[in-house]
Amino acid sequence: MADFDPEKFEDKYVHYFPELQRAYKNAFETMNDAFDSELVHAIDQQILNESEPMYEDGEFRIDLPENPKERLTAVVVDDEKLEATLERYREEIRAELRRVFGLN
Repeated sequence: MADFDPEKFEDKYVHYFPELQRAYKNAFETMNDAFDSELVHAIDQQILNESEPMYEDGEFRIDLPENPKERLTAVVVDDEKLEATLERYREEIRAELRRVFGLN
C-alpha cells in the first residue's frame, strides 16, 4: 500500500498507477461476481475505460465521460438497470480506492 498524498493524486497516473489499476481490477471482480457479467464487462470497457478517479475534500469520486449511456453498445439494457449498476460499480471503485490507499 502506498502512502497516500492528496497533492500527488493530482498527478495520479505518475504516482499511483499500480494502485489505481488494483482498485479498478478489484472492483471489476466484485461486480462481475455479483451482477450480469456481460453488462459489467461492457460498462468496464465502454464507460469506465475513460472514467477519471478524483480525490477532493477527503473523498474519492469517479467522473464519467460524457454521455455514458450512448457509449454502451455491447449490450442492450434499460436505462434504470444501467444507472443502478453503474452507480453501484462507481461506489465499488470508490471503496476499493479507499481500501487500497488505507483510508477506510
